[in-house]
Amino acid sequence: MAKNERFEVIFQEGNGLTSGMRQVLMDTATGVQYLFVQNGYAGGLCPLVDKEGGPLKWDV
Repeated sequence: MAKNERFEVIFQEGNGLTSGMRQVLMDTATGVQYLFVQNGYAGGLCPLVDKEGGPLKWDV
């Protein structure tokens, strides 16, 4: 399977097993940032937003 380079991990803490894992992912095509949280077999993904409610973007 080819490596997908669209998303880049720009922040990570935890290991996903005992303490859970938190990552901030950036979509390299749009610059939009997402928060991914995993704890054991459960996880969730949501876009980060700015103070006006729009997507938080990283200047690509």
